[in-house]
Amino acid sequence: MAQLSFEFPDGSVKEFAAGVTTEDIAKSISISLAKKSVAGKVDGQTFGLTTPLQKGGKIEILTKDDAEGLTVLRATAAQLLKAVLADSFMDIRFGESASDEDGFFVDTDKQDRQVSADELDGLADKMNQLVKSDVKLERKVLSLEDALKQVDGDPYQAVLVRKFAKDDQVVFYQIGDYLSLGEGVVLPDAKPLKFFKLLSVAGAYWEGKSSNPMLQRIYATAFFKKDDLEADLKKRQEARERDHRVIGNQLDLFFVDPKVGAGLAYWMPNGATVRRVIERYIIDKEVNNGYQHVVTPVLMNLDVYKTSGHWAHYREDMFPPMDMGDGEELELRPMNCPSHIQIYNHHIRSYRDLPMRVAELGMMHRFEKSGALSGLQRVREMTLNDGHTFVAPDQIQEEFKKILHLMMDVYNDFDIKEYHFRLSYRDPKNTEKYFANDEMWNKSQSMLKGAMDELGLDYVEAEGEAAFYGPKLDVQTYTALGNEETLSTIQLDFMLPERFDLHYVGEDGKEHRPVMIHRGLVSTMERFVAYLIEQYKGAFPTWLAPKQVKIIPVSEEKHGDYARKLNEQLKAAGIRSEVDERAEKMGYLIRDAQTHKIPYTLVVGDEEVKNNNVSVRRYGQDDSNSESFEAFTDQIKADIANYSREAD
Repeated sequence: MAQLSFEFPDGSVKEFAAGVTTEDIAKSISISLAKKSVAGKVDGQTFGLTTPLQKGGKIEILTKDDAEGLTVLRATAAQLLKAVLADSFMDIRFGESASDEDGFFVDTDKQDRQVSADELDGLADKMNQLVKSDVKLERKVLSLEDALKQVDGDPYQAVLVRKFAKDDQVVFYQIGDYLSLGEGVVLPDAKPLKFFKLLSVAGAYWEGKSSNPMLQRIYATAFFKKDDLEADLKKRQEARERDHRVIGNQLDLFFVDPKVGAGLAYWMPNGATVRRVIERYIIDKEVNNGYQHVVTPVLMNLDVYKTSGHWAHYREDMFPPMDMGDGEELELRPMNCPSHIQIYNHHIRSYRDLPMRVAELGMMHRFEKSGALSGLQRVREMTLNDGHTFVAPDQIQEEFKKILHLMMDVYNDFDIKEYHFRLSYRDPKNTEKYFANDEMWNKSQSMLKGAMDELGLDYVEAEGEAAFYGPKLDVQTYTALGNEETLSTIQLDFMLPERFDLHYVGEDGKEHRPVMIHRGLVSTMERFVAYLIEQYKGAFPTWLAPKQVKIIPVSEEKHGDYARKLNEQLKAAGIRSEVDERAEKMGYLIRDAQTHKIPYTLVVGDEEVKNNNVSVRRYGQDDSNSESFEAFTDQIKADIANYSREAD
């Protein structure tokens, strides 16, 4: 029998007979390794524990301790879920299923109604019965023709069968009486699947396209250890409490309705107030730091984006051009940089004009797929806090440091502390994404690195994360769901000034090429508000809160006029205040103010009217303090002026 040679991670090499399994190889090393093994990986391709291997190569044995091992467990759980769904609902059809670091899901479709959240516990019980019976997942290989016969009547599975077919063969798993299409490598039996949870159901378009049918996606997770599952469920509960979509609905901040436009946010008065405060803050901050604010159109001639390179490198994220009928094609802008280039180019520029700092709250549009849309974090229309600085080459590092200091100052005002820096470089092998100019890339990347080193700031380096026109510094943070995202960025660009033939007249009277620095301090208004909602759990600091003060008269008849007088005085001082005049019990009104996370609740009764006082309750506190209205006004003004930060 032919022998196969396998190289292990430690460099050792062993030979085994063809047809050996990963399980056999693990047993040959140690019984303890075999007990922990879940799959094998040969030359990067993953195989099931009991799958016969026909080729040698570099081998890894995946165990329960590996992240990829957890993915195998979850793929197994997804197959078991499909088996119990098929047993429970005769007319069910299956879309995609997948497992990853966050859990697993199964997409389903039923003719009469979709699977409901109320049915998840019953389905979990049936899965547990299969686990206790130690049901096997036996790998079967069918011809493409037989596979299509097996899924006849399920249009989604027919598409997937053709997708997964390899050399006219398709993998299935026999689970009891059910034959399930193989999506991912699974365990040979269900015994290790003791700790799992079916979490929720939600709609998901088939293949992620809004033009396709809406399926029902069942979300779930699984772990090898009970403690890991409990910790994950606790983390998910915390995430639900912070989810900006849930809080946005509770506090009436915004909504997104697919019936009137998926990925298009409608800002309600409360949310619009938060956004307006942020916008005014940013504009004032930028103007005070030497930026000239502009307003530019959301439409631009497509030829400009062809010149900039966006059409070549970014086309799939852009909306289709609009043919104006006279040979002109207009494009909804996906980026603001070409617009600010036009601002620069409108006049002849001198070295005395540099650095020239241009900023805008610029509306942009991205052609996001429906499946990727999520609340305010992933939308199709967004307003970017955008800025571009045009500098002479010898001004680059100094301007970079100024932008970074401004960025960190803004973070301080918003009390943002959990972030880290990432220097994003090009992948020199990816010639399709990045334009070819080794000298430019090496020079610009070393400049950014030099500036960070000079500032003494820690950073990580990431190849392949640069923009197509230049390297960048990304400020990375985490959402409440634990996903890493870029909050701010500074990008160095030698390419666009070249493509648009930008010049400035130097001190020598000759034309010189400027360098362009792109920067966004707080991302888009949409993503930044989503981030803040989750960080604050909807309890905005006083300066940002949509309603800062709620005044509650004990008796409308006796104390209503006094409450309204205080309200007018607060509003005149620029404080967002209102009187709650509803004929409800006092306890209910106070609890309602707390539920809506209003920073200050003022209760006024006989004593307050008599002494020109207010009874003050801060959000999250059970006790109230009686103080003069004048003292309270000074207190809240200081709170707002200090961006609601604790005094040093």
